[in-house]
Amino acid sequence: MLLIRDRERALSSALPSIIRIYTAFLALSSIPIANGLHHMSRKSPEKLDRRKEPITPLVVTNNCPEIIYPGISTQSGEGPGKNGFKLDPGESYNQTVSEDWQGRVWGRTNCSFSDDGTKPKDGGVRACSSGDCNGIVDCKVGGDVPVSLAEFTLDAGDGHTYYDISLVDGYNIPMAIVLQPLQNVTLDDIPPNLTNPSCQGTAGLLAQQGYDPYNDHPNFLRTNSSYPLPFEQNVDDAQVSRWCPWDLQQKAPEKPGDGVYPYPDDNIERPPFNPCYSACAKNNKPEDCCTGKYNSPSSCSPSDYSKAVKAVCPDAYSYAFDDQSSTFIIPSGAGFEVVFCPGARSTNILATQSDKMLQLAQQGRVSGKKREESSLTYRRRGSTTVLKRSGATRSSPLGNTVLLVTSAMAASVLAYAEM
Repeated sequence: MLLIRDRERALSSALPSIIRIYTAFLALSSIPIANGLHHMSRKSPEKLDRRKEPITPLVVTNNCPEIIYPGISTQSGEGPGKNGFKLDPGESYNQTVSEDWQGRVWGRTNCSFSDDGTKPKDGGVRACSSGDCNGIVDCKVGGDVPVSLAEFTLDAGDGHTYYDISLVDGYNIPMAIVLQPLQNVTLDDIPPNLTNPSCQGTAGLLAQQGYDPYNDHPNFLRTNSSYPLPFEQNVDDAQVSRWCPWDLQQKAPEKPGDGVYPYPDDNIERPPFNPCYSACAKNNKPEDCCTGKYNSPSSCSPSDYSKAVKAVCPDAYSYAFDDQSSTFIIPSGAGFEVVFCPGARSTNILATQSDKMLQLAQQGRVSGKKREESSLTYRRRGSTTVLKRSGATRSSPLGNTVLLVTSAMAASVLAYAEM
């Protein structure tokens, strides 16, 4: 079992190809890259102070049939007042974070705490069966794997917000991320079905194929029938019940035969709720974690777990080099709601709406015009361009430099650039 709590430590040497290509390209242009992960853009002190004020809403909602205890961790910026709390079914909890907040939200299940919330009720080390954070209600550390994560970088300094649903550490509970435009005209113009991903990987909670939530819920996840969410339609409840390989289940069945786990095998019944470790979180092998000699897209391939994740939750992060098909990029300024057990089905936004998502990432809006495929002009209006992987940022001072990027590089750069 992987003992570290933070996936960045497991993936610290796994640098995506986009950064490698981009770094080499800048080297040819004699433009240095800053070494630190954090940077300061050329903004007035008043603006910088405002970004640090905790005024951006971060709402957490429990639509699950059971009590959950959400957990929150802050990597940078000003976090919320509470990093852990109880949510009954149907309840929401509204807090605020700073405009430059970077952090994660997850759900803890089957929890039992002491009356003061400082330890497990019945002794032991863990108070929750999944997502536990040292047995206390108000988390001081990240959640134990396996755990589903909602990850945010609200303002990296480049005018963009980056967010994703990550199953790199495993899966324990369905979740959705819902954008709140906060009466921001720029964000109001973005079609809501491009911004609100959902991952539903728990048996018994998946709606049937072809399900239309808008008949009963006209504003489902802040979308509507005019801008309906594109749902994954191939997976059925039987597949959801067995997508996790046996040896990665938190409570694996008895080993069949002589210790070999056939996958998949429908002859052995699985429990209705069983969190799933990722291959990296369970085995901590370089080939699963994309570390050591496997720290590049060409040498690190998706595992069976990663492939199963993308089938069940197409918009979710599945392994270290899954940036292109799992990162949402919008103009900064929005608040967010994390919804546990959102209902319906998993979304398939990034794959089915790729042209619009590229426009949104580059231009901050969707115009309907298709981008030229042969070449593009890569221009930075501000002082800093940020390249992001798995919650971390790497910065490079470009100023107003204009770079011509060939079509071979465009596929790697598009999702990270602003025109």
